[in-house]
Amino acid sequence: MTLFLIYVALLVTIWALTAALSRKIARRDGLAARKTVTFGDESAIRASRVASVASVAVIFLIWAAFTGSSWTFLHAPADWQMRPIWLPPPEAVWNRLLDIADRGFRNFTLWEHLGISIWRVFMGFFFGAAIGIPLGFAMGLNSFLRGWFDPIVEFMRPVPPLALIPLVIIWYGIDEKAKIILLFLAALWIMAIAARAGVAGVKLSKVHAAYSLGASKWQLLRHVIMPNALPDIFTGARVAMGVCWGTVVAAELVAAEKGAGFTIMVASRFMQTDIVIMGIILIGIIGYSIDVAMRMLERWLVPWKGRG
Repeated sequence: MTLFLIYVALLVTIWALTAALSRKIARRDGLAARKTVTFGDESAIRASRVASVASVAVIFLIWAAFTGSSWTFLHAPADWQMRPIWLPPPEAVWNRLLDIADRGFRNFTLWEHLGISIWRVFMGFFFGAAIGIPLGFAMGLNSFLRGWFDPIVEFMRPVPPLALIPLVIIWYGIDEKAKIILLFLAALWIMAIAARAGVAGVKLSKVHAAYSLGASKWQLLRHVIMPNALPDIFTGARVAMGVCWGTVVAAELVAAEKGAGFTIMVASRFMQTDIVIMGIILIGIIGYSIDVAMRMLERWLVPWKGRG
């Protein structure tokens, strides 16, 4: 509770300072530099880089202050300090990262552990998207196929992928095929629903305009439906990639011989908290990097998103 209150106090303080600085800059630049209406206008909201940097810095300072880190001059009272077995200082995690990067962990290098997890995610997502997107288009364009597949998709959609782990292990064991099938199922339903929503979001006026110009069904699909559905498909892809990344780590916690989740699971058995924290940080960095890459790819491939 103490850590939470300190975090909230720092958040409010930095927010107030940033808001005051923004108002000062706005007055200097004049009202023309600002939109007259911003509340409720999503296009007017941009992530503040100052807030992003401050957010990471605050978490790091709190972590360092309450673990007696030598990397900062700020330290909490001795009674508030956390034991290394609960939360090691940042330098201990960094040194462990360098050590594992140099010597490896459980007969595999750090890059092999991370690489196999990333490979599993991309393979599962690829097969899920390859089947889910055409399935979603079929459901959005054909009444019979919509009625046939809709109960299946809506039944499987709320089932957590982790609930399927025991069944997948029974059917396929703990080899790579089992993990890829699990990730395939995690991505399949998300991509199908995203593609179906993309088809449903196409404006009828565009369909009528295409037909009036003599477009065939294939031309309508190629030049009207697919471009209009791509923004929803990319949104679904970002969600599916996040779900797949979380699922593969959880699957490796249960049954794996190498991987990011496997590293955390083995380290937790021997109370190696520094390795656990290292694994969590690396998983978060990779997951965030994948999401940033997906957003960049979306801006490149779908430049018309949000332009009607």
